[in-house]
Amino acid sequence: MTQARLMDGTALARRIVEETAKKAAELTARTGVTPCLATVLVGEDPASVTYVRMKQNRCRTAGIASRHVALPAATTTAELVGTLRELSADPTVHGILLQHPVGDHVDERAAFEAIAPEKDVDGVTFASFATMSFGLPGFVSCTPGGIMRLLDEYGVDPAGKRAVVVGRSAILGKPVGMLLLARDATVTYCHSRTADLSAAVREADIVVAAVGRPRLIRGQDIKPGAVVIDAGYNPGNVGDVDFDSAVERAALITPVPGGVGPMTIATLLEQTVAAAEATAA
Repeated sequence: MTQARLMDGTALARRIVEETAKKAAELTARTGVTPCLATVLVGEDPASVTYVRMKQNRCRTAGIASRHVALPAATTTAELVGTLRELSADPTVHGILLQHPVGDHVDERAAFEAIAPEKDVDGVTFASFATMSFGLPGFVSCTPGGIMRLLDEYGVDPAGKRAVVVGRSAILGKPVGMLLLARDATVTYCHSRTADLSAAVREADIVVAAVGRPRLIRGQDIKPGAVVIDAGYNPGNVGDVDFDSAVERAALITPVPGGVGPMTIATLLEQTVAAAEATAA
């Protein structure tokens, strides 16, 4: 039996970051403007600290300035909103990333909405979701945007295909479904209350697993020849798809790690440079 071809997000992300670095250098040489990404972290969650440090390192690789704002875990919604509004008003900051989760005591949506749409390079605001949904210019949610780039890289045209998105989060499941719909896929959203999830997945030409439950999607439920995008990341480098069994049935599949993850950061950096270019135009 032929195993699925791996969709190498690491290699594609490396190319995108290299291209982004060239654009950043050209912008700086032409205008004197250095693209700047501000990261905001509430508290000291170890995983979040690691993610932010990784993004800062990638910024340096791409010639992007990085400004980090570390706030105490007890920061209130009003204080966080104030910080994000200050960054939105700062002309030297071109992109803003609020690392989430921010803590149960904070209204995360209110915080997201304090980010100016033109600096929402993580694609988390209502405005960004609307532009994604209507196919208008704007910034896409980074993980969904990275997923679409992976599909393009491997010649997967969503038009006419059945796509099943397992997960309905505001920054992953919902927007990736809208991006697939915009590319003429027939999209089904599944979630924790979906009756007979296996039956829905079996019909899918494209499966996007984005629910945060390890190995939820089993190989026996994958339609032979399907494209499987595993956007889950769970402790132990385990995705939402049971990789070992799914690889025996899928035509294309993303590994965890090395699939969707690198594409998320590459998209973030690319959109930060685009935001800087827009202010310098």
